[in-house]
Amino acid sequence: MLYKLSEPQMKKIAVFVDVQNIYYTTRDAFQRQFNYRKFWEQLSYQGDIVVANAYAIQRSDDQQHKFQKALKHIGFNVKLKPFIQRRDGSAKGDWDVGITIDIMKVAPEVDVIVLLSGDGDFDLLLREVSETFNVETHVYGVKSLTANSLINAATTYYDIQDNLLL
Repeated sequence: MLYKLSEPQMKKIAVFVDVQNIYYTTRDAFQRQFNYRKFWEQLSYQGDIVVANAYAIQRSDDQQHKFQKALKHIGFNVKLKPFIQRRDGSAKGDWDVGITIDIMKVAPEVDVIVLLSGDGDFDLLLREVSETFNVETHVYGVKSLTANSLINAATTYYDIQDNLLL
């Protein structure tokens, strides 16, 4: 009787990037930008990236268009929300609900949810998908600017260091 050895199953990974959060935290902590290409390379060694969404604010400037094009070239689906400037000078462009909905939709289909954000509002979401769908949750953030509640909610927390910066 012959037995066929099956190849190890690659983990299905879904990636969700809070672009504004990562931009500001890496800028404030390191005065450098996040290296999305290097990040993608690291993740691809851990499994099969089946979903990769980057959530950004739509602005009419060439640098933003170049950045978004680069993200698409790497493999990200770039989701844009209009930039809203309020009369008082403040701005609005929060993607928290959109990220939450997308994570809830994909959680039953994947093994690992990867979130790039330091926003503590996502702690309940990570706990819920971990418990309900039995998925691993990985968070990448700048330690000094990441909510402890988010770090504690993740299965694994990765502190963004020099190797993931430009």
